[in-house]
Amino acid sequence: MPGIVVVGAQWGDEGKGKATDQLGDRVDYTVRYSGGNNAGHTLVVNGEKYALHLLPSGILNDSVPVIGNGVVVDLDVLFEEIDGLNARGVDTSKLIISANAHVITEYHKVIDKVTERFLGSRRIGTTGRGIGPAYSDKINRLGIRMQDLFDDKILRQKVEAALEQKNHLLLKVYNRRAIDADQVADELLAHVDRIRPMVTDTSRVLNTALDAGKVVLFEGAQAHHLDVDHGTYPYVTSSNPIAAGACTGAGVGPMRINRVIGIAKAYTTRVGEGPFPTELLDADGEKLRQDGGEFGTTTGRPRRCGWFDALVVEAAVSANAMTDVFLTKLDILTGWERIPVCVGYEVNGERMSTLPMTQTDFHHAKPVYEYLDGWTEDISGCRTFADLPATTQAYVRRLEELIGCRISGIGVGPSREQSVMINDLL
Repeated sequence: MPGIVVVGAQWGDEGKGKATDQLGDRVDYTVRYSGGNNAGHTLVVNGEKYALHLLPSGILNDSVPVIGNGVVVDLDVLFEEIDGLNARGVDTSKLIISANAHVITEYHKVIDKVTERFLGSRRIGTTGRGIGPAYSDKINRLGIRMQDLFDDKILRQKVEAALEQKNHLLLKVYNRRAIDADQVADELLAHVDRIRPMVTDTSRVLNTALDAGKVVLFEGAQAHHLDVDHGTYPYVTSSNPIAAGACTGAGVGPMRINRVIGIAKAYTTRVGEGPFPTELLDADGEKLRQDGGEFGTTTGRPRRCGWFDALVVEAAVSANAMTDVFLTKLDILTGWERIPVCVGYEVNGERMSTLPMTQTDFHHAKPVYEYLDGWTEDISGCRTFADLPATTQAYVRRLEELIGCRISGIGVGPSREQSVMINDLL
């Protein structure tokens, strides 16, 4: 019963879709277990570029794509994405969605945007897509679930209950118009006929599949350091993208997980606000951004860029019990004579070799760098570790030592075939 979790080891955008795609042809089910359409995966298959925002990466191969109960779903975005793939000849008919997954409504998006504007300089950097407010309603027991769409009376009652307090907030605090409950319900009900065949008890489906020896790949959105409990709070997402979140977000027990694959970029990026010790605000940072195409798949926002931070990745390796790391975008580092790697921090004159306990210390952390030899050779055509230049191999081996986990795969270009596999990920 091989259950495999793929999780980001930094602040997201590490290229999880590429690693997932590497496994896709040997996987029976691919499961999104957290987040919403605030995340995105960019894949290049047979020269075709696909930008996925809500659907699992497995939608592009023969596995059964699953949206688990831990995901919040914007139905308009879901069907727009499905229609876009169908138009390109991609079969999406096998998609199944948990009856317990929560639905993003129009009022969630409105509140997300006005709240972020209201925060001003204290803004979090949300995408404004309603993900946070939808999770807030879930925890406050005011959420709308997929199964509620199939009971008109219940749905309207729940929308009215949610808006009873939200309209007061919109009117009296944000000076916005009240939202009509019937209009929201009608917009959701317009999707019922199309969504009904997709909705099922995905927890039972997945556990039955694991019992039968099927391979289930759990695909986390965002990353460890955006986890609401373990990330750089409050500059985090509203769910648990860590490996343990696969259990709650898909409805499987922890003994079902056999392998945890962490995805780390060969340098570091993040989107939105929050501390970032190795961030580069100079020409090197701009070169990484341009060469790496570091603009959000979902938002188009330019990503903040910096050198590889071994402390950030080591913390994720430890907390997620990662068995393997897949290192992406190594080709982007080609051309630097010397490549800095963060091996420690200096905080108030004190040297630290692990992440600081407090957000305050992390905010003030200054990176301590070790400089590794770079390379000038084009590595995009390499397919084995031995094909890589000696200094490239040394860079990878040094990262292994620093993060405390073996690097089993390396991305050397955007296409599916541009990968160096050192150890089998399955």
